Amino acid sequence: MANEKTSFFSHETLEKNIGLMIICSILVVMFAGLVQIVPLFFQHSTTKPTAGVEPYDAIRLMGRDLYIREGCVGCHSQQIRMLRAEVQRYGPYSVAGESVFDHPFLWGSKRTGPDLARVGERYSDDWHRIHLRNPRAVVPESNMPGYPWLAATPVQSNDIGDRMRALRMLGVPYTDAQISAAPEALKGKTEEDALIAYLQGLGTGARKAAQAQSLKTGGQ
Repeated sequence: MANEKTSFFSHETLEKNIGLMIICSILVVMFAGLVQIVPLFFQHSTTKPTAGVEPYDAIRLMGRDLYIREGCVGCHSQQIRMLRAEVQRYGPYSVAGESVFDHPFLWGSKRTGPDLARVGERYSDDWHRIHLRNPRAVVPESNMPGYPWLAATPVQSNDIGDRMRALRMLGVPYTDAQISAAPEALKGKTEEDALIAYLQGLGTGARKAAQAQSLKTGGQ
């Protein structure tokens, strides 16, 4: 037994050679990742939009960019988990088809504030305006900072066409007519208007489509 040679591909060799172990670990992780990720590109549930989900119009698209710019995504998840408590509090759990037109998507696990995936139309525009300018005026215990400058800052419109064309290259089906009309749609709007428009649309398309389907099914 003492003279028995250890095979180069033995587990013992792997354990004693840290460089080889690192290389093999990387290869295993890469293979496992490909096995999990590649099929997602061919599943309709992850590549096709959920019923009712449409590409963002110009004002909502700018609002989404502002949402990212101001760091809102750092405290507010847009992913509802498949847990009873979360579904009872926020609504139906999130599915990939809701984020087909999101580049990048804003799912996450950070919840300093509540999840906003279903916040659309739950509050009035005026409530959002007050909340953005002075959060504690409507939620006394809130530790969210105020964003009063949004109300006084005109929304940028000179590059909206470029933004939409870039998204079209990624698969968002914007038409030439929609892109051409985008700058006009932003005229006279503030950054606050854009951010509120984005928030008011979160989760509404899929919800309305589900309600319509329920009424149709119930009527038959």
